[in-house]
Amino acid sequence: MKIGTIDLGEHPVFLAPMEDVTDISFRLMCKRFGADMVYTEFVSSDALIRSVSKTQQKLVVAEDERPVAIQIYGKDVDAMVEAARICEAARPNILDINFGCPVKKVAGKGAGAGMLRNIPLMLQITKEVVKAVNIPVTVKTRLGWDADNKIIVDLAEQLQDCGIAALSIHGRTRAQMYTGEADWTLIGDVKNNPRMYIPIIGNGDVTSAEICRQCFSECGVDGVMIGRGSIGRPWIFREVKHYLNTGELLPDEPFDWYIDILKQQVLQSVERLDERRGILHIRRHLAATPLFKGITDFKQTRVAMLRAATVEELFHIMDSIPEKFGIIR
Repeated sequence: MKIGTIDLGEHPVFLAPMEDVTDISFRLMCKRFGADMVYTEFVSSDALIRSVSKTQQKLVVAEDERPVAIQIYGKDVDAMVEAARICEAARPNILDINFGCPVKKVAGKGAGAGMLRNIPLMLQITKEVVKAVNIPVTVKTRLGWDADNKIIVDLAEQLQDCGIAALSIHGRTRAQMYTGEADWTLIGDVKNNPRMYIPIIGNGDVTSAEICRQCFSECGVDGVMIGRGSIGRPWIFREVKHYLNTGELLPDEPFDWYIDILKQQVLQSVERLDERRGILHIRRHLAATPLFKGITDFKQTRVAMLRAATVEELFHIMDSIPEKFGIIR
């Protein structure tokens, strides 16, 4: 699969862009475990052209994470064009446009998935951004606004006509937010449309190596994007790539191996921010990780872990888990 001239190999697996999740340290971690391409947190075009410091920091990319895409969102053509040029100067490999974020503060203001209610503006923005930069431009969107407006098959052709180099589709409508099951049938319909020639990347509910391979084999997509399934579990890319390459599931590692990965995430977060903010940032990963699921009577320990205020306190709790719950290290 290629996006522009970027060769991503056969059956590439991507880290989806996620706000407050896909910072540079997490992207590098997922890349280390086999993610073929990673995406930044989404960048507000309005904030970027106003030179908001926190937004500008999202543009920092490292050589070790390439190929990397910067994702922008907004609803004003001129602002999106200017933001696209600013992003290009940060030297990402790809510029991605977010037409899929469903949260109220974005979609409710007409940006992100809100664009699914204003297709002419969506297409105008896409055309102008494609013209404004010299790197490949891609789009990430959803099936449609709601169950009565699943327009993705026709919309995909229109976006392709705007000159985008690839299309990522989350298999839900905006109305669904993140509830219910992702519908990969429509993603497959887009891929199997004989008029489509750009790569199609599917996204939604990919939480295991088996599901990922099923998406490739049953829907025929060119790539698969993993989002929430990677939170607190960056090693999922290692598991997926092994299964895709060998047809065999990767054996589990010792419990301490996974704990060490989570500790590395904590330390990287603290180094990037500071102890207080770094621990607050990483709590989402600790809460979501499947490593602790199924451990009987783990609730109090989970609460203590999420309330820990220092690295020393947090690591002490994490180190005590095997002995406290009789887990083989």
